[in-house]
Amino acid sequence: MQYQNSWISYAISGTIIALVLGIRIWRMNKVRPLRIERLWIVPAILALATASMFIAAPPSPLGWALSLVALVIGAALGWQRGRFMRIQIDPETHMLNQRSSPAALLFIVGLIAVRFAARSALASGAGDTFLHLNAMTLTDILVALALGLVAATRLEMYLRARRMLESARAARA
Repeated sequence: MQYQNSWISYAISGTIIALVLGIRIWRMNKVRPLRIERLWIVPAILALATASMFIAAPPSPLGWALSLVALVIGAALGWQRGRFMRIQIDPETHMLNQRSSPAALLFIVGLIAVRFAARSALASGAGDTFLHLNAMTLTDILVALALGLVAATRLEMYLRARRMLESARAARA
């Protein structure tokens, strides 16, 4: 019975991922306006949610250390993901547009694959021997990773878009 439930769980997860990726690929070719003045909103909301989670149930010292490492790794991954995003500027109107990059999508697919591998290792009991981490500590680590990923992606996009705007305005003047 356990085997059947895990197989169903993987099938449902795979179907959802395939559906989300299909939608993302379909929307990838669409150019969307990029409003750099709004790029801070999602990271700020995520930072507040993360802070409230850490305040409500503070991690152990090991949990803090691992969460900090995860935040730094997430920031490095997020910076790279931000570099993959295509940003275009209209030379006349200086309107910014963004288009998702296939490399950014493959990057996220790779992260999902790593997550599934880690989940499988934990489900098989291999995770019990790795630093004796519990579910709350793993949640803290993953939330810190997500915060670093989202914040650094948005920061890289903001800095690059601002440089592009400054160059376009200087060229026009």
